[in-house]
Amino acid sequence: MTLSSMTGFAREEGAWKDDRWAWELRSVNSKNLDIRARMPGAFEGLEAELRSKIAKVIRRGSLQVGLHFHRGETATEISVNKQAVARLLVAMEELRGEVDAGPVSLEGLLGLKGVIDTKEAEEPDEEKQARLAELKASFARALEKLCDSRAQEGAKLEPLLSEQVARIETLTAQARKIAEAIPEALQTKLRKQLDELLKDGAPVSEDRLAQEIAFLVTKSDIREEIDRLDAHCATARELLGNPEPVGRKLDFLTQEFNRESNTLCSKSADVELTRIGLELKTVVDQFREQVQNIE
Repeated sequence: MTLSSMTGFAREEGAWKDDRWAWELRSVNSKNLDIRARMPGAFEGLEAELRSKIAKVIRRGSLQVGLHFHRGETATEISVNKQAVARLLVAMEELRGEVDAGPVSLEGLLGLKGVIDTKEAEEPDEEKQARLAELKASFARALEKLCDSRAQEGAKLEPLLSEQVARIETLTAQARKIAEAIPEALQTKLRKQLDELLKDGAPVSEDRLAQEIAFLVTKSDIREEIDRLDAHCATARELLGNPEPVGRKLDFLTQEFNRESNTLCSKSADVELTRIGLELKTVVDQFREQVQNIE
């Protein structure tokens, strides 16, 4: 298995004490490597490091990296803002003669905004580092799963692409066989047409006939196009067996396949050759569609 698709998905869950989280990595087609990360604010500082790790193993694709984090129960420190309470009591005493109100309860006083301060207990640095280490380790596992997913998709594409290259090779061989018979066929056809036109006139010289035949043969000569198609097929076979990312090269090669197929059709002086050229264009287009998925 050598090819890697740009399409894949991975999910990896992790935990540290009461904290729970899940990484989700999605990948789709893209001309370049495009990474978008969505993480809680407390972990945004990780993004640069994660991008670097991704770039080491993935060359192309649009990636979405998501972290879903659930914080477990933590110790909470509660304190009473005594200064605020004192100011409130003074204000209440000043208003007592102006406002008809009952006595102030302790519950009511503590429920007023600013009276109670709460904050999470300070976490030891070694605890933070241990959680961060496990968070990074679970991301590494998620990234490995994503690469495996992309490789599995690539494995499905490889035999299909090989089959399409084989079809191009077969059609090219058929075109070559027709092309080899074109000069003789043109000569016979031209002689027959001239005989019909000059039944009662002077015969055309062999030199003039040879010139006309040479012109027509040159105009319809597709041997270079066929040679290039054979060379492109050999290159495609080589790329399909290359362990490195080859999507860009295959995409360029598809353009070359298409160019030669178009030229073959435009030069064709034979109905069967035109049919082959049109079928070539169809297969090349199918090849191009699949290549768009390759990293």
